[in-house]
Amino acid sequence: MLFRQLFEQETWTYTYLIADPLTKEAALVDPVLETVERDFKLLNELGLTLKFCLETHVHADHITGTGKLRELTDCEGIVPEHAQVACASRLIKHGEVLHLGTVEIQAIATLGHTDSHMAYLVQDKTKTDPLKVLTGDALLIRGCGRTDFQSGDAGTLYDQVTQHLFTLPEDTLVYPGHDYRGHTVSTIGEEKQWNPRFVGRNRDQFVEFMNKLDLPYPKKIMAAVPANERCGRMLASV
Repeated sequence: MLFRQLFEQETWTYTYLIADPLTKEAALVDPVLETVERDFKLLNELGLTLKFCLETHVHADHITGTGKLRELTDCEGIVPEHAQVACASRLIKHGEVLHLGTVEIQAIATLGHTDSHMAYLVQDKTKTDPLKVLTGDALLIRGCGRTDFQSGDAGTLYDQVTQHLFTLPEDTLVYPGHDYRGHTVSTIGEEKQWNPRFVGRNRDQFVEFMNKLDLPYPKKIMAAVPANERCGRMLASV
């Protein structure tokens, strides 16, 4: 399996490239509009055919590159079920599996940061390497996504992370949607032991903690959310 972690520095966003080296079929997870040219160039350099652009959720801090990449490559733009994105090629449900040759990408419901959020479990069926889980904003390295807008719910996030992610094998590699402290990868075992949002807190304590965060809204929220509901198209261009 070909796997690359790509970074967008303004919004601290990770985009992930996944591909089968034999079939050359590829997927991008959470592409960013500002880095479409970089990602498209990399696809061409590696001789890859972009089959899927996957979103973990409707982002509030950056505008997706999926719409532009779909124009350039004719790939499918896929978003989690219940997301208000009418222009998506299709919606993906919990447990659904996408295939890139021998590489499987399984959607795992991780609601709570928003009311339509998926993590993606990635594995090459011909290998015995540790699993990889792309956790979006649900589970970050030593943190988690906020739950105070876009129909977020702290109790739901606690349930889904503990029931759907923390039950994965402990050596599963955790690749988040963002990082603000210079981390690139963790494991499920590490997060269960060291993530301060969850360790030592039961559900009620987690909800109380999250409800008291009082964070400023993302700078791009007013532009990003409506644009992402239109697959990356700005309101002025519609």
